[in-house]
Amino acid sequence: MAGNTRTDAAPEAPQQPPSANGEGPVSAAEEASSQQQAPEEHAAAGQDAERERMVAELETLRKKFDIAVRAVQAAEKDREEFKQRVTRERERMLDVERGNVAVTLLEAIDELDRCLSVSAQDTSPLAEGVRMIRDELLRKAQSTGIERLQVVGQTFDPNTADAVDMEVTATPDDDHRIVAELRAGYRLKDRVIRPARVKVAKYVAPVQA
Repeated sequence: MAGNTRTDAAPEAPQQPPSANGEGPVSAAEEASSQQQAPEEHAAAGQDAERERMVAELETLRKKFDIAVRAVQAAEKDREEFKQRVTRERERMLDVERGNVAVTLLEAIDELDRCLSVSAQDTSPLAEGVRMIRDELLRKAQSTGIERLQVVGQTFDPNTADAVDMEVTATPDDDHRIVAELRAGYRLKDRVIRPARVKVAKYVAPVQA
């Protein structure tokens, strides 16, 4: 009909999102690139998380290793200290045994000394033989580490000598000084195996008239 004019309008084209530069619709290449970037960013984030997890595990292993090393070092130190204690105890026991044997030997030397003191001026072959035996026994004792204590003239020390006699002195400086040795004393290393028997001076002030 003449009054009804038919207008055939073209269908509207679907709207395209703007491109990355804001000028016009997004092209197919840009849309494909955008879709590829999302998985790549997700993969990168996953790699960072995995790296952090591995670093944390490595730090934990390092701490455990340090603890294990310190434990091994402590055990080795304890073992060395135990060995040293055993060695010291063994040496101490050996010294005790040496001391016991030495005391018996020293008593024999004392007997020979008494014999020689009675015959100090005797030059007979018998007296000379006794002196040789005494000197040889003393050398053998000294070869084991035994030393004779030098006490005469020293201040009396109860750790090294037994006072069995006293001598009065009028000199103050001689008070408690050892003036004579009645029996020799001996030391083995740092241990006195037999104290000396001595005479000690005792100061007594002169009586004023």
